[in-house]
Amino acid sequence: MRRWLPLLVGAVLLPSGVGSQTRPDAQAAAATDSIYYAVSYVETTGSSSEKAVAALKQYRDGSRAQDGFMRAEFFEQVGRPGHFAIVETWRDQKTFDARDASTQKRLLDALEPMRVSGYDQRPYKTLSIGTATPPTGKQIVYVISHVDVTPNPQVPVLLRQLAEASRQEAGNLRFDVLLHTMRSNHFTVIEAWRNQQALDAHVAAAHTKQYRDTLQPLTGSPLDERTFRIAD
Repeated sequence: MRRWLPLLVGAVLLPSGVGSQTRPDAQAAAATDSIYYAVSYVETTGSSSEKAVAALKQYRDGSRAQDGFMRAEFFEQVGRPGHFAIVETWRDQKTFDARDASTQKRLLDALEPMRVSGYDQRPYKTLSIGTATPPTGKQIVYVISHVDVTPNPQVPVLLRQLAEASRQEAGNLRFDVLLHTMRSNHFTVIEAWRNQQALDAHVAAAHTKQYRDTLQPLTGSPLDERTFRIAD
């Protein structure tokens, strides 16, 4: 099911909730850190979903031994098997660029017979990070949003304000905002909520409504809401 919204692109159901570890120095760290994020999207045939997940796990396992690798998270859309979103975190772009290319080649080769789209990978850096490690839990709802706007210096401010306000909500476990390394008007927002009720409360919150109302005239394209599960 899709609904056009100015904020939400994906909600990811993950395996009983663990509280977030909010860093008080998150904004200062965001201004100086060199962490690099590779956010990727790929679609395979639905019948190949399990094979695709196995290939993603092999890629993650192969990446763990490489200098600078921090983690790889991958998600599959609920109701649409084979539709994946992958979020990789590396110490910096230098280590990402220097990684063993054969590891990703093995992933792409494994996906080739089953894919129905290209492997779309986008580079990001930190805009605002508020959690040290991804929370885990059966009831947790993840939301991954792509925000595409006309260039405007107001948008990063809006996103930081939204992140700060959202992290104060009782049901929030994670709220990270990433900025495209080459396109200053493209952002990815990664959220984690304790359960669906917590997400519903966030969507109805005054600060969320204010953000959406302010952002709407600046959006470069309509965005859709999708539900995912952790593919692990």
